[in-house]
Amino acid sequence: MVRVVPVSLPAWWPALLFSGVLLLQGCSLLPGKGKEPAEGRPAAGIVRSGPAADGNSSEDQGGSGKKDDKGKAGAKRDAFTVDVRGPEAVRDYLKLHLEIQRYRELDDLGATEISRLMVAAESNARELLGTLGYFTPTLTLELNETPESTKAPREIVITVSPGEITKVSNVQLSYAGAIADDPSAESQRDSIRTNWALRAGQPFTQQAWDDAKTVALRSLTAKRFPTGTIEISRAEVDADRHEARLSATYQSGPAYKFGPLVLRGIQRYDPDGARRIARLPSGQDYDQQKLLDAQQRLASSGYYDSVFLTLDTDSGNPLVAPVIAQLREAPLQKVVLGVGFTTDNGPRLSIDHIHNQVPLLGWRAVSRLSVDRDIKSLSTELKAIPDDHGWQWFTGAELKSEQSGSYVVDSGRLRGGRSKSSDHIDRSYFLQYDYAQNRGIDAPPSASAVTANWGWTGRYFDDNSAPTRGFGLALEVAAGYTLTGEQVPFTRTYARWLGVVPLGSAEDKETRARRSRLQLRVEAGAVSAKDSAQIPSTLMFLTGGDTTVRGYSYKQIGTIRPDGQTVAGRYLGVASVEWQRPFVYQDKLTAWESVLFVDAGAVADKPGELKPKVGVGVGARWQSPVGPVQADLAYGVDTKKFRLHFRLGFTF
Repeated sequence: MVRVVPVSLPAWWPALLFSGVLLLQGCSLLPGKGKEPAEGRPAAGIVRSGPAADGNSSEDQGGSGKKDDKGKAGAKRDAFTVDVRGPEAVRDYLKLHLEIQRYRELDDLGATEISRLMVAAESNARELLGTLGYFTPTLTLELNETPESTKAPREIVITVSPGEITKVSNVQLSYAGAIADDPSAESQRDSIRTNWALRAGQPFTQQAWDDAKTVALRSLTAKRFPTGTIEISRAEVDADRHEARLSATYQSGPAYKFGPLVLRGIQRYDPDGARRIARLPSGQDYDQQKLLDAQQRLASSGYYDSVFLTLDTDSGNPLVAPVIAQLREAPLQKVVLGVGFTTDNGPRLSIDHIHNQVPLLGWRAVSRLSVDRDIKSLSTELKAIPDDHGWQWFTGAELKSEQSGSYVVDSGRLRGGRSKSSDHIDRSYFLQYDYAQNRGIDAPPSASAVTANWGWTGRYFDDNSAPTRGFGLALEVAAGYTLTGEQVPFTRTYARWLGVVPLGSAEDKETRARRSRLQLRVEAGAVSAKDSAQIPSTLMFLTGGDTTVRGYSYKQIGTIRPDGQTVAGRYLGVASVEWQRPFVYQDKLTAWESVLFVDAGAVADKPGELKPKVGVGVGARWQSPVGPVQADLAYGVDTKKFRLHFRLGFTF
C-alpha cells in the first residue's frame, strides 16, 4: 500500500518556480544563429524568380499572406496559383483535374511544402495526359515568387508539350460463355464487332476506351444475355511507337428467356388485365427493348402511377426467368385541371375526370371539358382493357363549338369500334356519326352522316418526342352515307407524311448531332361525292395555323365562296420544307436550334381550283426538360401579315 505523506514547503518556493518559467519562455524569443526558416530555403531543381527569392519577404518570415507589400492588413490570399501553358486540348483538362489545385487555399504552405507538391504534380500530370493518349509528354514546372500579386505570393507554371498522340493499332474481341459457341448468336457477335467504337487508326484515350467497352457490353446484355460482363480487358501501349493494342473478352453468361410476369402491388385492378396490357412475350428470348415496351404500356395505361419491370436472374432457371413488376396503382377516380396557351386559339382551360372502372362495364372513362378562345368542347371516351392480342374496344362522344373559316360550327360526334397501339404502329376501325350546323349570315346548311372508318399510323423516328431522323405516315379511309337532304354515298381519304432527313454524313455520334436537317411534310385529303351531297363540314377540310401553314390563323385557309366567305372544302393539299440547324457555341453543342421554313397549303371543292397560300419565316427550337419548345415568326404572303406561332412538344 502506497501512503501519501503531505510535505510543507517554504512560502517563497512557488514564487521562485513561477519566475523560472517566465525566463524559459523569454528564451524562445531570441533570434537563432546561422539558421534560415524552412520556408525561406529555395527548393532544389526549381527555377525561382522575383524579389522574394532571397527568403527575406514578409511571407517567408511567417507572414503567410496576412499583410500586403505595404504592410497593411489585406485580403486573404491563396498559397499559390497554378498556370498551365500548352495546347488548348490538354491545357484546360489539366487545369480542371490536377490534384495540386486542391492545396491552393492552404495559406500556411511554405516553399518546401510547395516543392513537394510540385514533384507529385508532375507525376499526376503525366497520368492525366496518358488518359488523353499522350504518353511521351515534355513537362517543365517552375515556382515563381509573386509578392505584388493580390491572388497569391507564389505562382506555379506548368508548361506542357504533349508530344504525338497514341493511336489504336489493333483491336481483338473474344467471347466466353454461351455466346461463344451458340450458332444463333452469330449475328449478335458480329453486331458487337461491327459497332465497336474505337477502331484501328483512331486516337487512343481512356474515355474512348471505356466508352467502347461499355457500349459493347450494353449491346451484349440488351439481348439474350442480361448477366454478361467484361471478363478481361487490356490496353497495351507502346509509348515509343505511339501505338495501343486493345483486347477484351466478354463473358456472356447463360442465355435467358422471358418467364411469367409476377405482379407486386396489385390491390384494386384486375391482375389479368395488367398482363394483357403489358403483353410480355413469355417464352421468347430476353430483349431489353421488349421489357421496356411492356413497362411503357403499363405506365401509359392510366391504371398505375409508377411501374418498374426487372428480369429475375436469380430464379435458377434462365430459360423461364420471371419478370418482376413493381406497381403502384392509380386512384379509382381523379380530377385533373389544366391551363394552357396556343397561338392558334389563345389561353385554354380544361377539366378532366378519369374513372378507371366504370360501373357495370368496367371500362376506363376519360371525360373532358375544354374552353379556349375559338373552341368549346365536351367529350367522353371509354376504353376496355386490351385482349391478348392488344386490341381493345372503345366508344366516345363529343360536342363542340368552334370557329371554322368564316362561320361558327356546332357539331356532335359519336363513334365506336376497336383499336390497337403497338411499339410504333396504331390501328383502328370504327363506325362514326357526325352532325354539323353552321351559324352565321348565309351559312351553309346543316348536315349529318354516318361512316365506316379505318385508320393506320406508323412512327419510324429515332426519337418520337424530338426526332432527328426518320419518318411518320398516317392514313385514314372512310366510306359513308349522308343523312341530311339527299341520302348519297361518299368517301373520304386523308394522308399525312413527315420525314426528317439529316444533311451530310458523319461517323461519330457527336458529329451526327451537329448536322443540319431537313424536315419535309406533306398532307393530302379528298372527299368524293355528288355536288349536291350535304356532307358535315367536320368531315371536310380547312388548314392554316401552328402545325399546318404558318403565317395564317387557325383554319383560315379554305374554299372561298362568291360572297368572300371561307368554308370547308372537299380537297386539301399542304407541303412544307423546314431547315433545322443545331446551334453550337464555343465548339459545344447547345439545346437550341434555328430554323428556316416555307409552308404552302390550299383547299378547294375541285382539284383544279387548288391555289396554294404560302407562308415563310424563321424560328427557334429549345430542347427543354419537358420537351421541345418551338417558336416561329411567319409571314403570310397572301395576307401580307406577320404571325407568331408558339407550341410545346412534338406529336405525329
